[in-house]
Amino acid sequence: MINAYRSNCEAITLSVQQPIAELFQDIIWIDLLNPTQQEERYIEALLGIEVPTREDLKDIEPSSRLYVEGGNVFMTASLVCKADTDEPQLTDVAFILAGNRLLTIRYAEPKSFSLFIAAISRVSGEHRNGVQFLLKLLETIVDRTAEILEKSVAGIDGLSTGIFGSQARGKRKAPRFLEDRLADIASYHRLLSKVRDSLMSLSRLQTFLFSVPAIQQDANARELCRSIGRDIPSLSEHASFISGNLAFLLDASLGLINVEQNAIIKIFSIASVVFLPPTLVASIYGMNFHVMPELDWTYGYPVAVIAMLVSAVIPFLFFRWKGWL
Repeated sequence: MINAYRSNCEAITLSVQQPIAELFQDIIWIDLLNPTQQEERYIEALLGIEVPTREDLKDIEPSSRLYVEGGNVFMTASLVCKADTDEPQLTDVAFILAGNRLLTIRYAEPKSFSLFIAAISRVSGEHRNGVQFLLKLLETIVDRTAEILEKSVAGIDGLSTGIFGSQARGKRKAPRFLEDRLADIASYHRLLSKVRDSLMSLSRLQTFLFSVPAIQQDANARELCRSIGRDIPSLSEHASFISGNLAFLLDASLGLINVEQNAIIKIFSIASVVFLPPTLVASIYGMNFHVMPELDWTYGYPVAVIAMLVSAVIPFLFFRWKGWL
């Protein structure tokens, strides 16, 4: 799909059947979403550049992600998508400055794009251009990343309250409940790792973009790019701080699981020790020998039962006195 936006922020859809000569000259942003080979060739003929393929976007070498060719600036960044689901992913998005136009190529739908498109009319300036659209789009991506981190903090805080809240009030959690929380912790860890990878790629892109002549020659663009550059390290530090808290939560949850499991084992151990003497007494009087003094004793049975109870109570009281119960 080829979505295009004019300098007045009007959105139009381009078709490969439409003659290139009939295109509006004031198109400044072309957004390729899951493009076909025909659409890629159409854009190549329109802009006079070689459009990177999906395989090209997967290259991780900096020289393949950030470069200038024929006066056009090619940049690729990894963005977080599906952050609100249980399976967050990273998707590679290409940003290309071809003259005064911006070309984006993506094979997923990060929420930051839909947010930017919804507020595209807010892009100020009488003479809007691709550089301005790119910087505003990057700003929206950074803001969306900050929103993801804020939601993660709220979710992790609720998770921490659920794990430690009842513990603080003296109510113990079942090991099964704590084990289920490990899956939640793993989910947040997966999301944070994706966010940190995305911020790292955005940091490299911003550093490269800041050196582009189109940015250096425009004071407003230069200041906005510098502002984005300040926000990205701040978010990276915040993500690292959250990851540290998440690591503590994981260690604490594992510790609580061990405590609860040890408490269960302790109960079984005490029960086995408490019932061992009664079992011994019952075993002795359960033997079927002809010569046993108590066989003909009138009070033999009640005495044996009392002996079993006493032998169970004495270890129990001893454990309580030692503070083991």
